[in-house]
Amino acid sequence: MVILGIDPGTNVMGYGVIESEGSKIKCLAVGVLDIHKVEDKYLKLKMIFDRVTGLCKSFQPDCLSIEAQFYEKNAQSMLKLGRAQGVAIAAAVNFGVEVFEYEPRKIKLAVTGYGNASKEQISKMLIGTLNLTEVPDKFDATDALAAAVCHHYQKRLPAAAKGANTWAAFIANNPNRIVK
Repeated sequence: MVILGIDPGTNVMGYGVIESEGSKIKCLAVGVLDIHKVEDKYLKLKMIFDRVTGLCKSFQPDCLSIEAQFYEKNAQSMLKLGRAQGVAIAAAVNFGVEVFEYEPRKIKLAVTGYGNASKEQISKMLIGTLNLTEVPDKFDATDALAAAVCHHYQKRLPAAAKGANTWAAFIANNPNRIVK
């Protein structure tokens, strides 16, 4: 399975592509789209769309794991971030890519085991987990990789962790695990 991770942004968009096979994962690509010098906000959105389209063409991901918006005091910032996120999602969906959205805290928890981990901690954990020899110079890139790695871990959870909160629900989701 190929997972495209995106850390959406209107000035810098991070992206990371991993290949997941069983419990093994490897990094296929990581980088950023730096558009902070572009003044036209609509051109920025087109550039985000084009980059995600290019990543979809190049790597043919099975799914997109994208960081969800988080509450900010500045509504204008949230609106801009939502536009960037929406454009990235639209580009992926255009290629039939399934989309999964994770809150920043959940991504941090999945990668480091600590929901309030710093960007530095996430980066260091990913270096070890993915055996990266070249470390991205922007945290937007490692945040995108973290989103992809988060989805890798989430898809491997047993059915009970995905919503079965009673024994009856677990049994209904896992009839093959009942020993008679």
